[in-house]
Amino acid sequence: MQEQDVKAQDVKEQDVKEQDVKERSPLGSDTQYVNQYDPSQLYPISRRLNWAERGIDRDSLPFFGMDIWNAFEISWLNSKGKPVARLAEFYLPARSDNIIESKSFKLYLNSFNLSRFESEAEVQARMEQDLSQAAGGVVKVVLRHPDDAPALATLQGECIDELDIDVDHYQPQPDLLTTANEVVEEALYSHLLKSNCPVTGQPDWASIQIRYRGKQLNREGLLKYLISYREHGDFHEQCVENIFMDIWQQCQPAQLTVYARYVRRGGLDINPYRSSEDNTLPNLRLSRQ
Repeated sequence: MQEQDVKAQDVKEQDVKEQDVKERSPLGSDTQYVNQYDPSQLYPISRRLNWAERGIDRDSLPFFGMDIWNAFEISWLNSKGKPVARLAEFYLPARSDNIIESKSFKLYLNSFNLSRFESEAEVQARMEQDLSQAAGGVVKVVLRHPDDAPALATLQGECIDELDIDVDHYQPQPDLLTTANEVVEEALYSHLLKSNCPVTGQPDWASIQIRYRGKQLNREGLLKYLISYREHGDFHEQCVENIFMDIWQQCQPAQLTVYARYVRRGGLDINPYRSSEDNTLPNLRLSRQ
């Protein structure tokens, strides 16, 4: 088989895999909710799917990072049948094999609702084991008492939302990203990021921070670029990786971190960050979360 035929076959197989994900995913389909502990509810999706269709090996991409999930509807029964209520933080490494589809995550957490456990430590251990197996990487779980919720915070840097710009692109347009010659180190952020669920088409709203060192980004172009995701369908994690790579390739900064804080849906919010530096970012809680 010639090289072009092989590539065409790879693309065809990739399309089949993506269609299979959409058809088998709990998203957008009627689902029976279970209230007894059931780790089989978790539905992993390969992180490679987003890049394989472009012929890119994801392992070669120049970023580190984490997906931080916050859950606000965590409950189980203690050994006497009395309910326990908690908040939870889940830390999924960007180098894990899979993301976990959000509705399946919710179904999994619901399965604790009428299940008895001897201790909070047992619940935490079960969650870490199940989520690590589904993600294909080590997942950290933090459980908090509802009175121990983190205080509201704001993104650092300068907000670019008030720039007076004309906008006519609502699908990702990397060519909007340009730089000046001056080298700077700064953080910019916007509350205008919106994308859509690739399965249901429902809107996903987010605030996003761009921290970088390198040639100064054109702020008008950056804002137009972020707005251009407004009709784009992709998972949160994939949007952040695409944004990171577009800035990295178009603007060639020496250092870059992209951190998105998505608005909660179904008791869960997802907050991916990708960085050229192997660092840990705080789990902020913004006003819309």
